[in-house]
Amino acid sequence: MDLHQLVDKTVTGLGFELVDVEQSPRGRVLRLFIDKPDKPGGIDVEDCALVSNQLTRVLAVENVDYERLEISSPGLDRVLKKPEDFERFCGSEINLRLRLPLSGRRNFNGVVQGVQDGKLRLTIDTGEVVLDLGNIDKARLVPRFDKK
Repeated sequence: MDLHQLVDKTVTGLGFELVDVEQSPRGRVLRLFIDKPDKPGGIDVEDCALVSNQLTRVLAVENVDYERLEISSPGLDRVLKKPEDFERFCGSEINLRLRLPLSGRRNFNGVVQGVQDGKLRLTIDTGEVVLDLGNIDKARLVPRFDKK
């Protein structure tokens, strides 16, 4: 089992969603972003501590060599990777960068309209575009700070 599978299995086993895993160039720092969509208020310090304690034990048993483990919430500018992420945040504004340009353009800012057959529908300032999910290099939510 590779590191990502091991971490994903542990995190989901605790009832959380693994949003992203980052490793420093030499693998010394292991940084995880977790979420719990059905939890009001999102991830808190206790959630991070629970995942950290469990993962520390699992990584020791599996002889994974690292110096520091960091657990965090995905933040307001959460990364979107899986088709389910784009579906969950349908109607939200995102920024994304493509691996290969589409009509000479790699960067897009728009509102997610949905995902179908491995393609993302995105409304941008000039209309709607359809992008291959496999061609998306990075996608992040645009934080909203609405006044109430």
